[in-house]
Amino acid sequence: MPLDQTIGMQIVILFILAIPVACISWTVVREEVFHEVREYCANGSKKAKRLPVKKFFYLFTCEYCFSHYVAGAMLIITDFRMIFPDWRGYIISGFSIVWIANIYIGLYNMIRLDIKTVTLETKIEEKKLEGK
Repeated sequence: MPLDQTIGMQIVILFILAIPVACISWTVVREEVFHEVREYCANGSKKAKRLPVKKFFYLFTCEYCFSHYVAGAMLIITDFRMIFPDWRGYIISGFSIVWIANIYIGLYNMIRLDIKTVTLETKIEEKKLEGK
């Protein structure tokens, strides 16, 4: 990623790169398609005797933790650096991507919760109407 970009353009790229990081992190840690993997990892994190093994398995059960690794992979793929052209730029961009991605995850979680609440309220109202 060329560093001759303005800070404004770097921020735009940051917000765009955080989208797939959030999406991948949420999907692996929360969605049903990875349920068996998540169960296996949850058991591995509880039953492992060595701390590094416990932490490795725990990584797949926490979207915040997992997003750090996804962000790291994204940095390798895109060579994105913010502010500094060296290793400091990777550190700043990595933690910035994680932060923005987790804001996205929080917003998505709130939206899903709101949708579930509305769906539940609708079902309750339908049952009340059917009972009358």
